[in-house]
Amino acid sequence: MTNASVKSERAAEAVAQHLESLILEGSLRPDERLLPERELAERLNVSRSTLRDGLKILEERGLLTSAGGRGSRVAALGKAAITDPLIAMLVRHAEAADDYLEFRGIVESAAAALAAQRATEVELARIRDCLGRMDRAHARADTGEEAEADTELHLLIYEASHNMTLLQIMQALAGVLRSDVIQNRSRLFAVPAIRELLRQQHRAIAEAILARDAQAARQAAGEHIGYLRQASREIREAEARLDLSLRRLNGGGAGTRAAGTKSTPAAEG
Repeated sequence: MTNASVKSERAAEAVAQHLESLILEGSLRPDERLLPERELAERLNVSRSTLRDGLKILEERGLLTSAGGRGSRVAALGKAAITDPLIAMLVRHAEAADDYLEFRGIVESAAAALAAQRATEVELARIRDCLGRMDRAHARADTGEEAEADTELHLLIYEASHNMTLLQIMQALAGVLRSDVIQNRSRLFAVPAIRELLRQQHRAIAEAILARDAQAARQAAGEHIGYLRQASREIREAEARLDLSLRRLNGGGAGTRAAGTKSTPAAEG
């Protein structure tokens, strides 16, 4: 092997290590597309051939995928494990859904406290902007946009915690988190007072982080998830009671009764 090829391998590995670090710290998120090859090579101050070799290393490690002839994209890291059919099956059961919210309560309380202690000014500005986005969507009664801002706020808090393991796990769970947020909101937004309460809870978490009050941030996050957990339980119990009433009304779908009708001697004759 020539000296030139050794240097080329080292340069490519350096490129791979740099991009891997960006993925690990959350600067490059799962499914995010990288800059075009020419621009990325200039940013990293390497030749395009060295860049290609570095990208190939990351593809072999499973960290990058081809974007269909349009460059490279960060792989959907962790999603294969999180979306395993067994996990999906468990999530459909009430007790598993409750366990998931309990897990979120533990993790997000700690993440909020860490964010209050460790967030940079840039991260605080992003949290502040996201809170404003949520408020504007709330004022317009745009529940879809508000739910997206809700999810983004939680992910920003994970980033600001500066715990890479926590961040990577919760990024992998982002799809579950987004579904959870939207499902809760679609049920809870029917009551205006609850919709306002959710907004106030998010504001309490964000403002505690912005004030760098770790204890208040931990408490606000815990109370928010605790409320969601209790509300979700009540919704599931109410739905179960309604399902039971409907089954009794029509014989569980297996009897001859029809909802809203009565058997009479005349009808039978």
